Order: sequence, then structure tokens, then C-alpha cells
Amino acid sequence: MNARPDVTLAPPSLSPREPAASAPAVFHRFAAELKALGRPFPRALDLGSGRGELATHVLREVPGLRLVTLDFSDTPEAPPRTRLARKEGRRTHVARHLADPGWADGLGRFDAVISHDAVHTLLRAHRPAALYAQVRSLLLPRAIFLLSDRSAGDHGGASPYLTPDEQHEAFDAAGWTSAHILRHDDHALCLKARP
Repeated sequence: MNARPDVTLAPPSLSPREPAASAPAVFHRFAAELKALGRPFPRALDLGSGRGELATHVLREVPGLRLVTLDFSDTPEAPPRTRLARKEGRRTHVARHLADPGWADGLGRFDAVISHDAVHTLLRAHRPAALYAQVRSLLLPRAIFLLSDRSAGDHGGASPYLTPDEQHEAFDAAGWTSAHILRHDDHALCLKARP
């Protein structure tokens, strides 16, 4: 990105009183963005999928979605709907840790990468631009990266999380063409980026 991307705060699809990292609001927004891709069988990657709450929601809401969930554990207690999607061939799980430099190897390409409350622990210690460059390398043309995570608020520089400006710098350093903040409050950030 040569110029700082436009920043859009508080879109009408999210209530101004709803916290940016509120799981129901984020999950709804992510499902809507995946549907808006307009692809009949989109392929997406859920980074840091944990117990599969986001995966369960988007698999239910996005017809034809094929989802790869990636987490450091094998998530043996995945919700029943996510287990059903695995059985139907719509969900595949990969056990890898994002701190491993080779986490993206062999995953293929995606129409979207999504992540909710998962990458904040890696960002300062593991150079966010490197992580975002790996994500960008996994995306097909006209694909999207949807990120909702913890954010530095007004903590006088004491926060372990990134500020919105630091997020923009990381996306710029990783070569993204756009990164738009969809929502930000003192502790959480939701953004959409395009390679």
C-alpha cells in the first residue's frame, strides 16, 4: 500500500453500542462478508479456530462454504455442527501453531481468511508484518482477510496489543493493497483487508 487506506468506523451493520469483539456481531459480519464474495463454493481459512464457535456460525450461514480450521490443538471438543460439517466434507482441521514459521505451508489458496480473537498473542513478539504477509500469500485474487482481535486502547503505550495505526503499518509493510477498519473501540478492532 503506497497510501494509508481509508478508515471507516462504525458501519451501520454493527450497533455503535456493540463491542467490536462481540462474538455474535463479528460472526454475523464475517458471514455477511463471505456471502458477499458471490462465489458458489468459497474456500476459507479460520486462523486460531479454538473450539470452533466462528467456524460453526459461518458454516451454518454460508451455503457451500468449504472451511479449513487451523489451531495449535486438535480441538477434540468441537461443537456438534462443526463435527457434522467435517463429516460432510465442508470442514477440515489442521493442527499447527501460528508461531511456527511454516504454519502456512501446503494449505493451498483461499477466497477468505478469517480470525476472531486469536492472533493478538503473536503480533508484537512475532512481527505482525510477517504474519500478514503469510496470510496474503494464501489468498486468491479479489479475496479478503477478516480480522477481529484485541487492540491497544488508551493505555499510554503499556498495552501488549497493536493500535490501529500499528495495524495499518503492519499491513502496509506486508504489501496489502487495502486494510479498512470496520470497527474499533478501546479494546478491540475489526478490520477487512485485501491483498
